[in-house]
Amino acid sequence: MNGKYYYQCTNCKAEYRTDEIIYLCPVCSKENRDDQPAKGILKVLFDYDGIRKRLPSGDLIDALKDENFLSLLPLHDFTNWPKLRIGNTPLYNFDISDSSKTGFELYLKDDSQNPTFSFKDRASALISAWAKENKIWTIITASTGNAGSSLAGISASQGQKSYIFVPASAPLAKLTQIVMYGATLVAVNGTYDQAFDLSVKASELFGFYNRNTAFNPLTIEGKKTVSFEIFDQLNNRVPDYIFIPVGDGVILSGVYKGFEDLMKLGIISKMPVMVSVQAEGSNNLVANISTDHFISRPSKTIADSISVDIPRNFYMSVDYIKTYKGQYITVSDEEIIRGSIRLSRSTGIFSEPAAAAAFAGMIKYRDTNKIPAGSKVVVMLTGSGLKDLKSVQSSIRLPSPIEPVVHLLKQIFN
Repeated sequence: MNGKYYYQCTNCKAEYRTDEIIYLCPVCSKENRDDQPAKGILKVLFDYDGIRKRLPSGDLIDALKDENFLSLLPLHDFTNWPKLRIGNTPLYNFDISDSSKTGFELYLKDDSQNPTFSFKDRASALISAWAKENKIWTIITASTGNAGSSLAGISASQGQKSYIFVPASAPLAKLTQIVMYGATLVAVNGTYDQAFDLSVKASELFGFYNRNTAFNPLTIEGKKTVSFEIFDQLNNRVPDYIFIPVGDGVILSGVYKGFEDLMKLGIISKMPVMVSVQAEGSNNLVANISTDHFISRPSKTIADSISVDIPRNFYMSVDYIKTYKGQYITVSDEEIIRGSIRLSRSTGIFSEPAAAAAFAGMIKYRDTNKIPAGSKVVVMLTGSGLKDLKSVQSSIRLPSPIEPVVHLLKQIFN
């Protein structure tokens, strides 16, 4: 028994202490149905009292930083960590979106600068490292594109084999990445949810280790590392608001989990206000927060990375939102595109629609005067715009070519 960490079921709160691969609570998962969010999602917990006793109490946060927060990760060392640079992405402070007039400080966390250009590298890195630590060489996942290209790239750097299930409608750039990294691409004529279910069946039939978001509890542990970085980059201060693009709810839960770990260690005393941003055409998580029975409607949005019919991490996400009084907002595809254009032209950061949704959500939220003066506001930018060029084509105009003659320049510059 590793003794370092254990698992707790989101629904029944049962605890599991094991070195074996475990995905869902074996009791609650028996209730799962195809048309409902998964029950039995597991949360990874640590011996927080033991960490406090083992590390210097006077400078606990510095001790955690010195070890790259290893005490709060389900790994025994970093020997098997990918060689690629994962995380440590920029936190830019920009004076845009009239933030100076409203009096709050705006920060953009640009995770498009991860190796495969998305936030998903954080989860893939931890899954890959854990697999390598446990002598596992084949990993499988379902994805709308980013998680798949992420696992493919990270696995390639680690000498691991990966199988990626995606809906056939996934953006070409993401499919190209997957194939270029040498992964086996399985394109499914169906939705992301159908690709997800099929990948789980493949894991059961062939014994492959499954990276699927939320289904594998370690994905949240990888994603929570962004919270540690934000805290560090703000000089050990907790932001007041964080705007997060939400599909399955795993990034949201990861950000919550990182700050929750710091709270359990007594390093911080408050949780940022997490604002969940969903596309209006795919709002199945926030639309069901206050309902007694989950009802899904088919997703339709340009933001493919957050297009989800049945949010896999629904119960954990809702629990976090209710426990820490999180807030939520939806944005239209038109608002997402406007946000993407404004973000690009104001900062030089070109984000994919799902990431731009978080920025658009911040603008919409701000316009209702909900952000108090003096607040520190972070927007999570989770993927590069080069991942999905098609979505913005209708909103831009590429100029017609000119002949290479000087007199035609007057048509351009006059």
